Parts: sequence; structure tokens; C-alpha cells
Amino acid sequence: MATIDPFVLRHLADLQPTLYWLDEDPLEPDSHSALIGDITTDLCIVGAGYTGLWTALLAKERNPEREVIIIEQRETGAGASGRNGGFCNSSLTHGFINGYARYKDEMQIIERLGRENHDAIEETIIKYGIDCDWERTGELRVAVAPWQLEGMKEEAALRNSYGDNVELLSKEEVQARVKSPIYVGALFDHDGTALVDPARLVWGLEKVCLSLGVRIFENSKVEWLEYEKDHVVVHSAYGTIKAKKVALATNVFKSLVRSARKYVVPVYDYQLVTEPLTPEQRASIGWNGREGLSDAGNQFHYYRLTNDGCILWGGYEAIYNFRGKVRYEYEFSPEIYATLAENFLKTFPQLEGISFTHGWGGAIDTCTRFSPLWGTTHKGKVAYVLGYTGLGVGATRFGASTMLDLLDGVDSEATRLKMVRKRPMPFPPEPFRFIFIRITQWSIYRADNNEGRRNLWLKFLDRLGLGFDS
Repeated sequence: MATIDPFVLRHLADLQPTLYWLDEDPLEPDSHSALIGDITTDLCIVGAGYTGLWTALLAKERNPEREVIIIEQRETGAGASGRNGGFCNSSLTHGFINGYARYKDEMQIIERLGRENHDAIEETIIKYGIDCDWERTGELRVAVAPWQLEGMKEEAALRNSYGDNVELLSKEEVQARVKSPIYVGALFDHDGTALVDPARLVWGLEKVCLSLGVRIFENSKVEWLEYEKDHVVVHSAYGTIKAKKVALATNVFKSLVRSARKYVVPVYDYQLVTEPLTPEQRASIGWNGREGLSDAGNQFHYYRLTNDGCILWGGYEAIYNFRGKVRYEYEFSPEIYATLAENFLKTFPQLEGISFTHGWGGAIDTCTRFSPLWGTTHKGKVAYVLGYTGLGVGATRFGASTMLDLLDGVDSEATRLKMVRKRPMPFPPEPFRFIFIRITQWSIYRADNNEGRRNLWLKFLDRLGLGFDS
């Protein structure tokens, strides 16, 4: 751990290693029983996060008579769906520039589908009365160095030509919205981002699924799939599900399709939450529009106000552990918390003395193109989607809808996309994977500290279509 000023560490004195969103929330539903015995269904969904819940909801809306079962190895929303920062972005490609670099010929369609998907999420929340603190605030991507602002000018013009609604803000204009001595400008996306309580969104979707007749089994890890003539048998420890079709929504956890495992790796992302701001502290930073914020470096922070006036602050360093292990002990990191606190105080020095009350982390399923990938197996009776790379709060609905199209044999605008039909480049095997990621992270750090100039390694990855950020 790099030397951290003891003054910074004092802000962490009251930190509890707990998930803020789950802190005594009365809306958390009751748990579900484990699967015991053998049952049958039309559609079995493995995984009860956003992807699995959206798949079940959409499947029942498309065909109310379809029998749908979700089976989950832990509790509903226990993975990334319940522990993210609550940024629901309309982008399906981890930002416009990443998508434009990979799918230039399709970006007009992809951007429109992303906006339609975003609107559909809001419509679902309203339709079913989901209490999840949905706020369509927009997002400020702030520049903290002049070189970052230069890139935003071209991006703003390009995105608006594709139907987005973004505005380049000067230093004075961004400071009028949020006061930080390090901001030199920003790109304001007026309506492409909403803020949400991620756990409440999970629980709301869960309740909707139950009301539509979906059955959910928890604490039932699926061990393997077996193809038998006209169905697939889903095997768990204490029972089986014989399904006509299976949708895999396991994301960061090891895929039941061995051939899909090489496309994603788990990286850990960490977040802090402050105590509620006093009226004086809030006045010192402004932020009356409650926009979601992120900074524009390759290693970037994302941050937002919560519904009770705290600041959630996360991102910057994404940690990959050798062999891509996903373990409970990786969810807490005092070293990362210290780095996050230090950077928070550089951004908002006027909040000196504020206490951080919650700190946690979680694994993100990332792939080499930063956007989801789809596939089918078992003669088309099994489909999967994974690889959201930290931008899954919104994209999971699109991922689920497209996965259903693939399972049902629907020739849709989504299934015709190259983004859906083609796989990304796989990660190399260990130990080369670990070395590859470490060299890339070191190069990214160097680029951020050298006015964005990319070294030979990053330029090589760019040529391969593997441009990386944190």
C-alpha cells in the first residue's frame, strides 16, 4: 500500500465494511426456499440478478402462459445487481466512443435501441409501481485536465449527430453546477442516465416476477446442464429442473458453458459512502441538480448523491486476482478505501472532516470489448449473455430481451446486430492473462499521468480492438 497521509485515514475511522443499500431497508422481501426434488418448466433461468429478473419479467409479458422458474445460488440480487452504484445508463456499449470504435456502421441503431431500452425501464418502473428512487438526473462527465476536455468537444458533436442530447460545459458552467477546484469542464448528458437504488430495483423486479407467476428458488447452485432430446436438465445439489429452454444469467460467476468462460474475467470495484451532508456542506459543493458524476480519465471515479443526502464514491482501481477467483474476502479492501478517500478529498477539499460510514466491493464481469456478448448452445435450447463490464444496470434489460429473442428464434433488429452475432476476442490463459491485465493497468496509469498519451502497448491493443480503460 502506498503511503497515505494519516489525515486522510482519519476520515475512515467510522467505516463499516457493509453494503449501504442493504442497511436496514424495510423493502427487502422474504427469502425463497431451495430447490428440493425434480420439477419441469418451459423456461429455466439460472441467476437472480438484473439479467435473470428481466428475462423472467419479459418472458411472462410476452407469453403469460409460459412457465418460468429462476434458480439462484445465493439470494436474489446478491451479486453485482445489488451492490453497484446505481447508475442506469442508456449506453449498450460502455459509452458511445467505445461502441463507435467497434460498431461504427451500427451505432445509429445501437444508440436508438439503447434510448428505447432506457425508456422501457422507466415505463416498467412506473407501470408496476416499483419503489426504487428512480431519478432521471443526467450525468456530468467532468474533465480534470485540459487534455480530457479537448476530447470531449469532438465527442459532443459526434454523439449529437447520432441522436444523443449532450452539451459541452466550460469550467465556469460546470462549477456553477458542482463546485470542485479540479474541474476544468464537462460533458453533460441531459437524459441518458438515471440514478436508482440498485437493491430496491432488484427487489421491485423480484416482486413483479412473483406477481406474474414466476417461481424463484434460492440457495440452489446449479452444477451442470444435461441435454436430453427435446429438453435440458438443470442439475442442482438437491434437485433438477427439466426445461424446454434455459437462459443463463450468471454473469461474473463461472459459466455453465465452458466455451464462454474465456471471454470474461472478474475484476473488483470498490465504493465508499459518506455520512449525510449538513446543509452547510451541501451548500459548499452545490450539486442542486443531483446529476450523476464521473471523471474523464482512463482510471475514473463515479459518484452521486443518495436519497438521504450522502455521497457515494467509487471506481478508479479495478482489481483482478490471479486465476479470476471470486471470493467473499475480496469484497473488502482497506488499501483501496484509503485511495478512494484520498481522491475524494482532492475533489472536494471543502468537505474535509466528513466521515465515511460504509465501504464494500464487488466483482464485475468484464470482457475485452467492454460490452455484453451473447451465445447459444445445446442445439439452441440454452442461451447466455454476460460481460456488461460495470454498465449493466440498464444494459441487462436489453441483454435479457435479446437473449429471449435468440431462445425463441425471433429475427429481431437486436439479433441482427454484429454486436450480438459476434464474440469478442478471448482473454489469454493464465499466467499470461494476469500479466496481460497487469501490464495494461500499468500502461493506463501512465497514460492518465501523461496527458492521455498511450504507450506502444496500448496502441497495440487499440489496433487489435482491445482498447482498455479501468
